[in-house]
Amino acid sequence: MNNIKTSIEILNKIKSNFIGLDTTYTLANGEKTKRVYLDSTASTLMMGAAHDAIEAFYDHYANTHSLLHFSAKISTEEYSWAHNRILTFLGADPEKYACFFTGSGTTGGVNRLARIFRDYRPERDTVLVSLMEHHSNDLPHRKHSGRVIHLPLDMRDTRPGCINLESVERELIKHKDRINYIAVTAVSNVTGIINPIYEIAELAHKYDALILVDGAQAVAHLPVKLYGHLNPGRNIDAFVFSGHKTYVPGSPGVVVCRKDILSAIEPEEVGGGMVDRVYVDRYTVKEAFPDREEAGTPNIPGAIGLAAAIEVMDQIGMDVIFEEETAFIHMALDKMKNVPEIQIYGETDCSICERAASISFNIKGLDHGLVAAALNDYYNIAVRNECFCAHPYVKEMIMDDLLEAADDFDIDKLDPEFILQKQGMVRASFGLYSTESDIDALVFALEDITLKKEDYKSLYVAASAGNYIHKTFRPDSRDRFSIRNFVADYLHEDA
Repeated sequence: MNNIKTSIEILNKIKSNFIGLDTTYTLANGEKTKRVYLDSTASTLMMGAAHDAIEAFYDHYANTHSLLHFSAKISTEEYSWAHNRILTFLGADPEKYACFFTGSGTTGGVNRLARIFRDYRPERDTVLVSLMEHHSNDLPHRKHSGRVIHLPLDMRDTRPGCINLESVERELIKHKDRINYIAVTAVSNVTGIINPIYEIAELAHKYDALILVDGAQAVAHLPVKLYGHLNPGRNIDAFVFSGHKTYVPGSPGVVVCRKDILSAIEPEEVGGGMVDRVYVDRYTVKEAFPDREEAGTPNIPGAIGLAAAIEVMDQIGMDVIFEEETAFIHMALDKMKNVPEIQIYGETDCSICERAASISFNIKGLDHGLVAAALNDYYNIAVRNECFCAHPYVKEMIMDDLLEAADDFDIDKLDPEFILQKQGMVRASFGLYSTESDIDALVFALEDITLKKEDYKSLYVAASAGNYIHKTFRPDSRDRFSIRNFVADYLHEDA
């Protein structure tokens, strides 16, 4: 009997096995319901299979870089497997690319690469960065590179879409001898718009520039291929992503980069594990990857858990996941477009710009903070609001709305709190565990809120930083989770 499951069977099994899907809270109306988690772009829920893999690994846990006792050998081998598994998943030839882990997610990896690229080609002081970047793929280049030029986006009916390829080439020609690299997100964390990273890579290499891709919002949602294209110009030089956005909260950030770039300069971080020999007056750095790039004791369980999640996604097939999620995002867009009061940001025609995972919007006449608070307090729908660490991109899209809200006021003299209340969006974002019923719950809630605008306005007061607080409702103390209380209960419970 053949027990091998199909991709769809594995997908269906995995979708319902995420930690937190059954979490309940008590709402402002007194009803206790299950949370609808639509904040996956900020951080995904924990995949059950990855969680169980980490739990099983803890029975064998030890530090790596030793093969002389059973547990150390297992840790070393599994940690090495994690690196190789990620390289294979991303289509990166292990002979040409290295994978190493970093703290603080994508941010740590991009900061490392910004310094590495600066030192790799110090004669080139200019970086091209798209307007839609998360701060993690913008600020490090501003700090560590000499000059950053922001690339505009395609515009159609005032809706910004993908990065404008003509402007990319124009800037490459204009600053040809100074451009070191292009830094671009594969998928926007605000709108979910997918950028043509391989076409951008081709343009970069045509003019002797490198390309660094922020893959934080891509890895969990669509296939990625860093190497082996028929046209080698489409290969990616460096790629960064976050484990906590790839179904394993608590796992590290990941950097995949060409070995020849990394080998050209001494590693950014030094310490135990990355040296061959240390003397009083000198030390020698290891040549082997990833050791030379990973000083200190790494997050071994997190890395192994992340690789386990990637193993699961690869067994399903990223083409299968992308196809299912594409249909899902189209469905969500279509249903939200049917609510006239909803303003969706970014290009909404997916035949022009395909999307993944995220939809950002506002309800006309209501501040983003009020909508997010009402969705939580009355519908148990978890979304995110404000500017999503992508301030220039968000401001570009909401400027007309902000000016309309300001009306006849001098915008330069407005109270900063007024601007924060208006300057932002609400974002619903999805993952493998999201269902059609989640979309229906969101659309129902938004329709209800639009019909009761004045009622909701009367229930809340504006607080600092664009937040809104309910005048009378406070979360049920029984719903609050506290590590301190958990430990106290554990220590004092009966054996």
